[in-house]
Amino acid sequence: MAGNSQRKNRRTSNKKGATVGSGGQRRKGLEGKGPTPPAEARKGHKKNRVAGAQARRAVSGQSRRPSGRGAKSTAEMVVGRNPVVEALRADIPATAVYIQQYIENDDRVREAVKLATDRGVPLLEAPRPELDRITAGLNHQGLVLQIPPYEYAHPDDLAAAAAERGEDPLIVALDGVTDPRNLGAVVRSVAAFGGHGVVVPERRAAGMTAGAWKTSAGTAARVPVARATNLTRTLEAYQKAGLTVVGLAADGEMELHELELLGGPVVVVAGSEGKGLSRLVGETCDVRVRIPMPGGAESLNAGVAAGVVLYEASRRRA
Repeated sequence: MAGNSQRKNRRTSNKKGATVGSGGQRRKGLEGKGPTPPAEARKGHKKNRVAGAQARRAVSGQSRRPSGRGAKSTAEMVVGRNPVVEALRADIPATAVYIQQYIENDDRVREAVKLATDRGVPLLEAPRPELDRITAGLNHQGLVLQIPPYEYAHPDDLAAAAAERGEDPLIVALDGVTDPRNLGAVVRSVAAFGGHGVVVPERRAAGMTAGAWKTSAGTAARVPVARATNLTRTLEAYQKAGLTVVGLAADGEMELHELELLGGPVVVVAGSEGKGLSRLVGETCDVRVRIPMPGGAESLNAGVAAGVVLYEASRRRA
């Protein structure tokens, strides 16, 4: 019946009573939430947006790859504490070192800061989300190095530079070499044996990345690397200018020591270790030579093969 207050568990009022026990919620509500993060780290705060915008402007660089004389590649990012420190030790060109805001310092971070400061490389702080964005989510560990776009020479510039020095051009062209370390090794050999530069195809080939800079041991700063839109046409242009194009091939028609042409103007073409010279490039070569290997090895990578031929060319020219 309505109004029967003697009924068990019947609520006679709409007013709720006190809850017995709160599961610790009231105690947790009284606890503090720690210090307030600085404005730059609080998402949505004006200073956080400003810091992100500054980092984006600094890394924007060139998003397009120009072609032709003086073409530049896009900027490259070296990410991670060890890679950044190693790149700075190797004097790889850098335009900025990005350090995550409120990063936990260790020996590598401190060394990176010192090396960058000694070289005059700008140190820029950026929030973690911005570093995640510019590195496409790679594990940057709070440290990122920006390498400026490499300014490639034009293939004609290499022969012209040799002529200005009163020397016969000695140029190395790489066909299908995709390992930047091989490119760096070739650049180093060209510098060691008095060559005048390296030519690489614009597509499907290694470029002057941080890995190539490091392997070159600093010689990339004085040996020009040219980029060819079409390697076959570039080699034909060199032939018209009076240079002999010498291809390196395991089945070459003569051995290296038999080639007297190395004492004159020459372009040495090295292919990848696996595939060798491409068909069109091989057909364009004036002569194909093989490097004798009495030890029984089947092939040499481009860096080693080019070094052997450059030494032989340097010996004959001396």
